[in-house]
Amino acid sequence: MYMGIIEGTFPPRYRREVKYRNAFVGWRCKKCGRVFYTPRKRCECGSREIEEIELPREGRVVTRTVVRNPPKGYEKYAPYAIAIIELDVDGQKVRVLGQLADVDLDKIRTGMRVRATLRRIRAGRRGLIEYGVKRVPIEE
Repeated sequence: MYMGIIEGTFPPRYRREVKYRNAFVGWRCKKCGRVFYTPRKRCECGSREIEEIELPREGRVVTRTVVRNPPKGYEKYAPYAIAIIELDVDGQKVRVLGQLADVDLDKIRTGMRVRATLRRIRAGRRGLIEYGVKRVPIEE
């Protein structure tokens, strides 16, 4: 157990360093080469030989929606946009879900180029700031 845990909270540095929450990480099957975003113990081909890879930070919006009635704890951030982003990983198209930031909600369009960045998600319990990956538009 991490020594800095106090009543279920984590120090900010520890939270920022949680690898799979804040990194641009994906996985590749060593046998068939399939790339996927969510961690798995076994590929669709049946292989358990899976390696961690860094995902590209840039991609394109495939589809999007605007959240106007957010879950508890995120009410003050509404409305906000989330999108399915398509990344090109060595010729394979990998789709990830992500929140869009720094964009006019009326100007989001399919095909818009975006890049991943680490941003504030919300102020958590006891005022600790939670960070995570968001996507911002790339000026064209």
